[in-house]
Amino acid sequence: MDIVILAVVIAVVVLGAISGLVIGTRRKKQLPPPPPAAPDITAPPAEPHVGDEAETPRDEERRTIEEVDLPGGGATAVEEPPVVEELPPTAIEVPEPTAGRLVRLRARLSRSQNALGQGLLTLLSREHLDEDTWEEIEDTLLTADVGVAPTQELVDGLRERVKVLGTRTPDELRGLLREELLKLVGTDMDRTVHTEPEASKPGIVMVVGVNGTGKTTTTGKLARVLVADGRSVVLGAADTFRAAAADQLQTWGERVGAYTVRGPEGGDPASVAFDAVKEGKEMGSDVVLIDTAGRLHTKTGLMDELGKVKRVVEKHAPLDEVLLVLDATTGQNGLVQARVFAEVVDITGIVLTKLDGTAKGGIVIAVQRELGVPVKLIGLGEGADDLAPFEPEAFVDALIGE
Repeated sequence: MDIVILAVVIAVVVLGAISGLVIGTRRKKQLPPPPPAAPDITAPPAEPHVGDEAETPRDEERRTIEEVDLPGGGATAVEEPPVVEELPPTAIEVPEPTAGRLVRLRARLSRSQNALGQGLLTLLSREHLDEDTWEEIEDTLLTADVGVAPTQELVDGLRERVKVLGTRTPDELRGLLREELLKLVGTDMDRTVHTEPEASKPGIVMVVGVNGTGKTTTTGKLARVLVADGRSVVLGAADTFRAAAADQLQTWGERVGAYTVRGPEGGDPASVAFDAVKEGKEMGSDVVLIDTAGRLHTKTGLMDELGKVKRVVEKHAPLDEVLLVLDATTGQNGLVQARVFAEVVDITGIVLTKLDGTAKGGIVIAVQRELGVPVKLIGLGEGADDLAPFEPEAFVDALIGE
């Protein structure tokens, strides 16, 4: 019995000890986790994983794109605006000397005018020069725009000399025709373009004409002729009614180093002409060329304005030349134009353009007879140096051929 009691007591003590041990273990405080190990500064930073929070708070002040460094370090390079290079000034050309261009122009004139002279020589070479033949000669001259009165003079002179001559060899006929044509063209007329005033510089030249005759182009080509002769030139763009006229004239001037005076589009042409002469005096230029607006010879108001331009210019100095530009292809209509212009301004010389484009070279004789002033310049093409002084001998030689 005692043994049983003792066993029970021991069992109770053992159970109590075990229970106390369990309770004590539950009441023991949980120890904090051990501190993390110090980071290895030599190791590369760990790559972020999907879902990781950004380290920079979202309310952090944002930086502009200029403040953010591009990969590779250094501040953002600001692109400089492109540098616009100034265009070099227009290269100044050296015009062809007058003597040099005449050789070339004579050949061109001969090709375009040879039909007239050869036709006359063929008729004169007939064995019998009857009335029908002389009528054919008259028709040939009239078709070439020689004019009625000059044609009659030429036929009468030829008939008389052929009658006296008797025999007619080709060389004799050519010489005979040359002499008679030279009488009509005139070899004693002053064909100099006057640009040297006796009193003081500059010489003043006004260029007039109908629209479409090549007036502005002729003015530019005349500037080249003068520059080739060693003159300094000022251009007056008094054609203010045609939008491109001033630009066109200025382009011609820049090519040879001539200064251009221009005004507003639609402005007073007399004012531009006045300023051009004033500028020419101040610059000490040799010549002032004034390009006027093309006038229809049937418009009285426009023609009156042309007279105003002339009067305003003459307040500075008298005009040395008033050149009328005529299109040789217009024929007899050019005579009507010439007559009206001569009534408004005192024409001193004629410029015949496009003489290479017509076989009607007789307009030279007709217009001189109509106005009593000489043809001083002729244009024989579209080239810049295709304007040359008119030479009666070269013209007649071109008519009758070699």
